[in-house]
Amino acid sequence: MRYLHTMLRVRNLDAALKFYSDALGLKEVRRIDNDKGKFSLVFLCAPEDEGLLAQSAGRGAPLVELTYNWDEEKYGEDRFFGHLAYEVDDIYATCDRLMKLGITINRPPRDGQMAFVRSPDLHSIELLQKGDALPPQEPWASMPNTGHW
Repeated sequence: MRYLHTMLRVRNLDAALKFYSDALGLKEVRRIDNDKGKFSLVFLCAPEDEGLLAQSAGRGAPLVELTYNWDEEKYGEDRFFGHLAYEVDDIYATCDRLMKLGITINRPPRDGQMAFVRSPDLHSIELLQKGDALPPQEPWASMPNTGHW
């Protein structure tokens, strides 16, 4: 397992970038604007970590992911923290191991790529398949979401 990023929701992307980039000095390393989903993802890293990104095709440094939903949303202070993200070698084996430990898979890896679980304190943890998505397989492909993540 390898730590990838922490996701934070932001209400105003320009104001957030002024803080994280201009004030803190983090560097924007990737941006995804999704017209269909009406959101933008902006990934930032510390200047000292930029070399790690170059060495590993953009996935080698711990990142901050700013998530900006284009339509206004009311999160409340408790929902601005989004999630921690970890890359795993086998999403299905990881989720199976977690279930055997009594952990609920809130968002199963139906796509062979992504799952979400929650800590005992209800912090969301995103698990991402290393490399390409695995082919869909049961019981994951038909497993419904459970609760929130």
